[in-house]
Amino acid sequence: MVDLVIKNGTIVTAADVYQADIGVEGERIASIGHDLAGQEVVDATGYYVFPGFVDAHVHLSLPVGDVVSSDDFTTGTIAAACGGTTTILDFITPQPGQSLQEATIARRGEADGRVAIDYGLHLTAVDATPETLEALPELAAQGYTSLKLYTTYDMRLDDEQFLRLLAAARECGLLPLVHTENHAAIEYLKAGLLAAGKTGPRYHPLSRPPVVEAEAANRVLTLAGLTGTPVCIAHLTCRETLAAIEAARARGQAVYAEVCPQHLLLSVDDYDRPGFEGAKFVLSPPLRDRSHQQPLWRALANGGLQAVSTDHCPWTFEQKQRGRDDFTQIPNGAPGVETRVPLIYSEGVGKGRLSLNRFVEVCATGPARLFGLYPQKGTIAVGSDADLVLWDPEKEHRLTQESLHMNVDYSLYEDITVRGYPVLVMQRGRVIVRDNEFVGSVGAGRFLRRGLFRL
Repeated sequence: MVDLVIKNGTIVTAADVYQADIGVEGERIASIGHDLAGQEVVDATGYYVFPGFVDAHVHLSLPVGDVVSSDDFTTGTIAAACGGTTTILDFITPQPGQSLQEATIARRGEADGRVAIDYGLHLTAVDATPETLEALPELAAQGYTSLKLYTTYDMRLDDEQFLRLLAAARECGLLPLVHTENHAAIEYLKAGLLAAGKTGPRYHPLSRPPVVEAEAANRVLTLAGLTGTPVCIAHLTCRETLAAIEAARARGQAVYAEVCPQHLLLSVDDYDRPGFEGAKFVLSPPLRDRSHQQPLWRALANGGLQAVSTDHCPWTFEQKQRGRDDFTQIPNGAPGVETRVPLIYSEGVGKGRLSLNRFVEVCATGPARLFGLYPQKGTIAVGSDADLVLWDPEKEHRLTQESLHMNVDYSLYEDITVRGYPVLVMQRGRVIVRDNEFVGSVGAGRFLRRGLFRL
């Protein structure tokens, strides 16, 4: 007899849909079968049983200048759990004068003891000095097995630095996750817009059009081809970047990409909302014309895109106000860690865009595979962590700010009522969410030492 049995549910993985009981012993799945006996029984009749979902791209307690994103490691991970996500990956970003090792220790100090779910951290390289390059193998061995690289912002790298870091990543088994936008083009376009008196939120997407993203992606992929390094393109938004990836794959390169719900569901029309409401949608890369959405959904369904992440980086509306007279001063980013899974289920599975299996693949299994967590996370199998989500496919939930747990004073999806929502969420065999209420323990989440990249 095991500790816990989840009975009568429909188990859904990236490969299968079937009826069975799940036996949990301690923190792991011990058995899958029929008529299992347990000291405690949870009846999942009428529910899907999904693996705990994995969000591989969030920014909690992110400092940008003199402001910090509004969700910290506690509020952000509670919100994630309430939306069915049981694992997140955040970032380590060295501050000026700080080594990558020092930044790693500091970031762990911010998260450990404050997270409500399990978490890992991507490294971020802001230079390619000998010290940084020497730190990568050591940190990879400690479970930090992915590397964020930028082509824009103050963290941008030139081509020589990219080549050095891409080669180093290949040598020590790190997967680069790359933000691709052409910095010089953005600065040129921003200056022209401001000089013409075009200062409102609606001009933000004009300063970062699709070609700016695609050019940088093509350049990064060219450099990755020279070094033979697999790469993952972060928050892809447009047809042009999809085309650059397809061309690289045709050359024989290993290229992966993630997409965010906001780029599948929202559009440039949201920047024209009355007053200053459009500022809530200022994020980078920006929202696109709706004509890009069908190609993104198609690529998500057919394997052209491997993961759905959020780039969760919320700012209060008050924080957004600092850009009222200059859209370039609006803090970039938006909330989404809690709404990702319900939106992709409702808009993907519910509207026939994704199969149930593909939904699990892109929201759980795919990111777990990419970032060294599979099969501990991202699937339902004997030996995997008992991270499980009981999902009511008929439950409706309107995504208002009042009904959500993210520490932000608005929702990007106020007018959307999703169909399908988690009713119970388990992390390593313990219930942490029941009926949209967090019932777990802050601090119970653990740091995850991830495996080296191999896919």
